[in-house]
Formats: sequence, structure tokens, C-alpha cells
Amino acid sequence: NDIEYIRSTYYNMVEIARFSSSVGKFVGYTEFGLYCAEYWNSDPSYLAAMNAQKETYCKHNIDID
Repeated sequence: NDIEYIRSTYYNMVEIARFSSSVGKFVGYTEFGLYCAEYWNSDPSYLAAMNAQKETYCKHNIDID
């Protein structure tokens, strides 16, 4: 429960959008990031794939440490 998967998207060294598994959707930080987040959040299969990354990537590697 303490694990959070975060995927940040950058353009020109500025974070434009971020996916957080605790929020369960993308959040935009710039005008372009808001546009991208709205587009990505409108696709349920993409959101499901991003939410599955916590199980696939994080929980798999937690036992290694």
C-alpha cells in the first residue's frame, strides 16, 4: 500500500504532465500538459495499462530490495 507508481512527461526540461497510481489518472501542469492529460485520461484502456504498471513494475521489484 505504500508503493506509488509515478510517470512524468517532460518537454524542454519542464514537467508537462504526470501519472500517479494513487490518483489513478494524468494531471497536467502546463497548457500543453493539460491537453495531453485530457487526451490520455479519455482512453480507459491506456489508463488501465498505466494502473497495471504498479503491479507489473513496482511490486515485482520490491522483493529484490
